[in-house]
Amino acid sequence: MNWDDLRYFLAVSAAGSLSGAAAQLGVNTTTVLRRVASLEEDLDARLFDRERTGYKVTPAGERLLQALEPVDQRLSSLTRDFAASGPGSEGQVRIAATEVIAALVIAPAVPGFKKTHPALDMELLTDPTLMGPTQAPRIMNPLKDVDVAIRAARPTQGDMLMRKVGDMAYGLYGSHTYLEERGRPGDMAGLKGHQLIGFPRNESPLGPVWWLSRAEKGVETSFRSSSAVARGEAAKADLGLAALPCILGDATPGLARVIGPEQLGSFELWLLARNDLAQLSHVRAVMDFAVEALRLAKGPLTGHHQKVTEHAQVRGPR
Repeated sequence: MNWDDLRYFLAVSAAGSLSGAAAQLGVNTTTVLRRVASLEEDLDARLFDRERTGYKVTPAGERLLQALEPVDQRLSSLTRDFAASGPGSEGQVRIAATEVIAALVIAPAVPGFKKTHPALDMELLTDPTLMGPTQAPRIMNPLKDVDVAIRAARPTQGDMLMRKVGDMAYGLYGSHTYLEERGRPGDMAGLKGHQLIGFPRNESPLGPVWWLSRAEKGVETSFRSSSAVARGEAAKADLGLAALPCILGDATPGLARVIGPEQLGSFELWLLARNDLAQLSHVRAVMDFAVEALRLAKGPLTGHHQKVTEHAQVRGPR
């Protein structure tokens, strides 16, 4: 067996597609397909089922993935440790969050943090799989490629440090033009005759997703997306009413909230970190920074129309 083929297997299992794996590895899709086929031949096992939505890991593939993930984690950790030990570096920390948390809470607070940690190498990644639990292997381990993650649901398994750090409320939003033409619904019963911009059908049935799945019965759904930003842009384009995090919807020009979190609900926000890294000073500094950034954004996150004015002061411990 060519051990390098395992890299291609891991990339396809994480990306769920040949194109995604190819982009991650810097090769073409033909190479990815050839290397996966070679591994399947060596193991005499089918590792993926090709479905309409992409490549799904088979039971045999899941067994291989479970065997490889601890090794992959240790190698990733070792690589980051070597990078962190470079001259003049406080360390390298990779933190993952949903696109909304990353863009509207974490990124604006980074300048203040960097004033006290100028040499700390922090990478911020967006990860749509952090929006709730699922049984997919990649999502069962949200810390596979990162040191810290902010997740919109409590993990159901995994050996990691977990801390609830807030809530992210949702509302239903529409453009002014759309609302002038269709009217403003006040509750779920008032949605009859409206168009909804919803979540993908396979999204975890939590909070706002559960509410919207009930509301969709008998109501036309004009568009679906796992991206809150995409749903917001579709609503701005008069495509319908979109379920959005209040921190995004309330701050988006041209959109008005018509139903609030008292009906749609919210997602819990959890800070996760690997137990073997959580006590390192540079990882702890980023964790404390994230907690403080989320605290300062509590108003907008919970839908209280409160602007985040203190971001510049989020600096973390010295």
